[in-house]
Amino acid sequence: CGVSGYINFKNKPIEKNILLNMCKTLRHRGPDGYGIFEDKYFGLSHTRLSIIDLTKNASQPMISKDGRYVISYNGEVFNFKEIKKNLVSLGYNFKSNSDSEVVLYSLIHWGIDSLSKFNGQFALAFWDKKTKTLILARDRYGIKPMYYFRNDKSFVFGSEIKALFCNPEVRVQINKKGLLEYLTFQNFLSNQTLFENVNILNPGTFLI
Repeated sequence: CGVSGYINFKNKPIEKNILLNMCKTLRHRGPDGYGIFEDKYFGLSHTRLSIIDLTKNASQPMISKDGRYVISYNGEVFNFKEIKKNLVSLGYNFKSNSDSEVVLYSLIHWGIDSLSKFNGQFALAFWDKKTKTLILARDRYGIKPMYYFRNDKSFVFGSEIKALFCNPEVRVQINKKGLLEYLTFQNFLSNQTLFENVNILNPGTFLI
Protein backbone atom coordinates (compact mmCIF):
# COMPACT_ATOMS: atom_id res chain seq x y z
CA CYS A 1 0.00 0.00 0.00
CA GLY A 2 0.96 3.65 -0.26
CA VAL A 3 0.80 6.26 2.50
CA SER A 4 1.18 10.01 2.01
CA GLY A 5 0.05 13.33 3.41
CA TYR A 6 1.06 16.70 4.73
CA ILE A 7 0.50 19.36 7.38
CA ASN A 8 0.38 23.08 6.61
CA PHE A 9 1.93 25.07 9.47
CA LYS A 10 0.72 28.46 8.19
CA ASN A 11 -2.98 28.02 8.97
CA LYS A 12 -3.66 27.59 5.29
CA PRO A 13 -6.08 24.79 4.33
CA ILE A 14 -4.51 21.94 2.43
CA GLU A 15 -4.95 21.76 -1.32
CA LYS A 16 -6.94 18.72 -2.36
CA ASN A 17 -5.18 18.55 -5.73
CA ILE A 18 -1.80 18.20 -4.03
CA LEU A 19 -3.13 15.40 -1.85
CA LEU A 20 -4.67 13.60 -4.84
CA ASN A 21 -1.45 13.93 -6.85
CA MET A 22 0.55 12.45 -3.97
CA CYS A 23 -1.94 9.61 -3.86
CA LYS A 24 -1.85 9.02 -7.62
CA THR A 25 1.94 8.87 -7.57
CA LEU A 26 1.70 5.83 -5.29
CA ARG A 27 -1.09 3.99 -7.12
CA HIS A 28 1.33 1.29 -8.28
CA ARG A 29 1.71 0.34 -4.60
CA GLY A 30 -2.04 -0.03 -4.17
CA PRO A 31 -4.04 -0.61 -7.36
CA ASP A 32 -7.17 -1.90 -5.57
CA GLY A 33 -8.45 1.43 -4.31
CA TYR A 34 -7.56 4.80 -2.89
CA GLY A 35 -8.89 7.37 -0.47
CA ILE A 36 -8.11 10.75 1.04
CA PHE A 37 -8.89 12.43 4.36
CA GLU A 38 -8.95 16.19 4.99
CA ASP A 39 -8.90 18.02 8.32
CA LYS A 40 -8.38 21.73 7.61
CA TYR A 41 -4.57 22.04 7.68
CA PHE A 42 -3.87 18.29 7.53
CA GLY A 43 -4.39 15.81 4.72
CA LEU A 44 -3.85 12.05 4.49
CA SER A 45 -4.10 9.61 1.60
CA HIS A 46 -3.91 5.88 1.00
CA THR A 47 -3.57 3.59 -2.00
CA ARG A 48 -4.72 0.09 -1.19
CA LEU A 49 -3.42 -3.36 -2.03
CA SER A 50 -6.15 -5.66 -0.68
CA ILE A 51 -4.81 -8.79 1.01
CA ILE A 52 -6.46 -9.76 4.31
CA ASP A 53 -9.94 -8.19 4.16
CA LEU A 54 -11.06 -7.45 0.60
CA THR A 55 -14.25 -5.59 1.59
CA LYS A 56 -14.83 -1.84 1.72
CA ASN A 57 -14.94 -2.10 5.50
CA ALA A 58 -11.15 -2.28 5.42
CA SER A 59 -10.69 0.76 3.17
CA GLN A 60 -8.28 3.50 4.19
CA PRO A 61 -7.71 6.11 5.41
CA MET A 62 -9.64 4.41 8.21
CA ILE A 63 -11.52 6.57 10.68
CA SER A 64 -12.47 5.53 14.21
CA LYS A 65 -16.14 5.21 15.08
CA ASP A 66 -16.12 8.45 17.07
CA GLY A 67 -14.50 10.29 14.15
CA ARG A 68 -11.55 11.48 16.23
CA TYR A 69 -8.75 9.27 14.89
CA VAL A 70 -7.64 8.31 11.40
CA ILE A 71 -4.91 6.01 10.09
CA SER A 72 -3.17 5.26 6.81
CA TYR A 73 -1.21 2.04 7.20
CA ASN A 74 1.07 -0.03 4.97
CA GLY A 75 2.11 -3.55 5.93
CA GLU A 76 0.94 -6.53 7.94
CA VAL A 77 0.92 -7.21 11.67
CA PHE A 78 1.09 -10.99 11.90
CA ASN A 79 -0.24 -11.25 15.46
CA PHE A 80 -3.22 -8.94 14.88
CA LYS A 81 -5.78 -11.64 15.76
CA GLU A 82 -4.24 -12.07 19.20
CA ILE A 83 -4.22 -8.31 19.76
CA LYS A 84 -7.79 -8.08 18.48
CA LYS A 85 -9.00 -10.60 21.08
CA ASN A 86 -7.41 -8.46 23.77
CA LEU A 87 -9.12 -5.33 22.46
CA VAL A 88 -12.49 -7.10 22.22
CA SER A 89 -12.14 -8.11 25.88
CA LEU A 90 -11.59 -4.42 26.65
CA GLY A 91 -14.88 -3.51 24.96
CA TYR A 92 -13.87 -2.62 21.41
CA ASN A 93 -16.00 -3.69 18.45
CA PHE A 94 -14.73 -4.16 14.91
CA LYS A 95 -16.42 -3.70 11.54
CA SER A 96 -13.73 -5.47 9.50
CA ASN A 97 -11.42 -8.48 9.63
CA SER A 98 -8.39 -6.37 8.75
CA ASP A 99 -5.20 -5.83 10.71
CA SER A 100 -5.48 -2.13 9.84
CA GLU A 101 -8.45 -1.68 12.17
CA VAL A 102 -6.61 -3.54 14.93
CA VAL A 103 -3.62 -1.21 14.52
CA LEU A 104 -5.97 1.80 14.63
CA TYR A 105 -7.66 0.83 17.90
CA SER A 106 -4.39 -0.35 19.42
CA LEU A 107 -2.97 3.13 18.94
CA ILE A 108 -6.15 4.64 20.36
CA HIS A 109 -6.05 2.45 23.46
CA TRP A 110 -2.33 2.03 24.20
CA GLY A 111 -0.82 4.94 22.31
CA ILE A 112 2.87 4.62 21.43
CA ASP A 113 3.16 1.54 23.67
CA SER A 114 1.12 -0.40 21.12
CA LEU A 115 4.05 -0.33 18.69
CA SER A 116 5.96 -2.81 20.85
CA LYS A 117 3.00 -5.21 20.60
CA PHE A 118 3.11 -5.40 16.79
CA ASN A 119 4.93 -8.38 15.30
CA GLY A 120 5.21 -7.57 11.62
CA GLN A 121 6.24 -5.14 8.94
CA PHE A 122 4.61 -1.73 8.78
CA ALA A 123 4.79 2.00 8.20
CA LEU A 124 1.91 4.16 9.35
CA ALA A 125 0.53 7.65 9.82
CA PHE A 126 -1.92 8.17 12.70
CA TRP A 127 -3.80 11.46 13.22
CA ASP A 128 -5.69 12.72 16.27
CA LYS A 129 -8.19 15.38 15.19
CA LYS A 130 -8.74 16.66 18.73
CA THR A 131 -5.11 17.23 19.74
CA LYS A 132 -3.91 17.85 16.16
CA THR A 133 -1.16 15.29 16.67
CA LEU A 134 0.45 13.19 13.96
CA ILE A 135 2.39 10.00 14.65
CA LEU A 136 4.57 8.32 12.03
CA ALA A 137 6.02 4.90 12.84
CA ARG A 138 8.07 2.22 11.16
CA ASP A 139 8.75 -1.46 11.89
CA ARG A 140 11.89 -2.66 13.65
CA TYR A 141 13.72 -3.82 10.52
CA GLY A 142 12.55 -0.99 8.29
CA ILE A 143 10.90 -3.33 5.81
CA LYS A 144 8.25 -0.75 4.96
CA PRO A 145 9.52 2.74 4.03
CA MET A 146 8.51 6.20 5.25
CA TYR A 147 10.10 9.45 4.06
CA TYR A 148 9.50 12.96 5.35
CA PHE A 149 10.32 16.61 4.71
CA ARG A 150 9.96 19.62 6.98
CA ASN A 151 10.43 23.36 6.71
CA ASP A 152 8.74 26.31 8.45
CA LYS A 153 5.68 25.98 6.19
CA SER A 154 4.97 22.28 5.84
CA PHE A 155 5.60 18.76 7.03
CA VAL A 156 5.28 16.30 4.14
CA PHE A 157 5.54 12.50 4.29
CA GLY A 158 5.06 9.43 2.11
CA SER A 159 5.97 5.85 1.31
CA GLU A 160 8.17 7.03 -1.58
CA ILE A 161 10.15 10.20 -2.13
CA LYS A 162 8.47 11.03 -5.43
CA ALA A 163 5.15 11.47 -3.62
CA LEU A 164 6.74 14.26 -1.56
CA PHE A 165 7.71 16.11 -4.73
CA CYS A 166 4.02 16.60 -5.54
CA ASN A 167 4.06 19.24 -2.82
CA PRO A 168 5.58 22.51 -4.14
CA GLU A 169 7.35 23.07 -0.81
CA VAL A 170 9.59 20.07 -1.54
CA ARG A 171 12.15 21.00 -4.17
CA VAL A 172 14.47 18.63 -6.00
CA GLN A 173 17.88 19.58 -4.66
CA ILE A 174 20.88 17.27 -4.30
CA ASN A 175 21.97 16.44 -0.77
CA LYS A 176 25.78 16.41 -0.96
CA LYS A 177 26.16 14.77 2.45
CA GLY A 178 23.76 12.02 1.43
CA LEU A 179 25.48 11.56 -1.91
CA LEU A 180 28.85 11.18 -0.19
CA GLU A 181 27.39 8.59 2.19
CA TYR A 182 25.86 6.62 -0.67
CA LEU A 183 29.02 6.67 -2.81
CA THR A 184 31.08 5.58 0.20
CA PHE A 185 28.90 2.71 1.44
CA GLN A 186 26.65 1.99 -1.57
CA ASN A 187 23.82 2.48 0.89
CA PHE A 188 22.47 4.84 3.53
CA LEU A 189 23.43 4.06 7.11
CA SER A 190 21.81 7.19 8.54
CA ASN A 191 18.45 8.86 7.85
CA GLN A 192 19.91 10.75 4.88
CA THR A 193 18.66 10.54 1.28
CA LEU A 194 19.99 11.92 -2.02
CA PHE A 195 17.63 14.90 -1.69
CA GLU A 196 18.11 17.98 0.47
CA ASN A 197 15.88 18.10 3.59
CA VAL A 198 14.26 14.74 2.73
CA ASN A 199 14.90 12.09 5.38
CA ILE A 200 13.86 8.50 5.90
CA LEU A 201 12.32 7.50 9.20
CA ASN A 202 14.77 5.10 10.80
CA PRO A 203 13.73 1.47 11.46
CA GLY A 204 12.07 0.90 14.81
CA THR A 205 11.39 4.61 15.15
CA PHE A 206 8.33 6.75 15.69
CA LEU A 207 7.98 10.49 15.15
CA ILE A 208 5.41 12.81 16.73
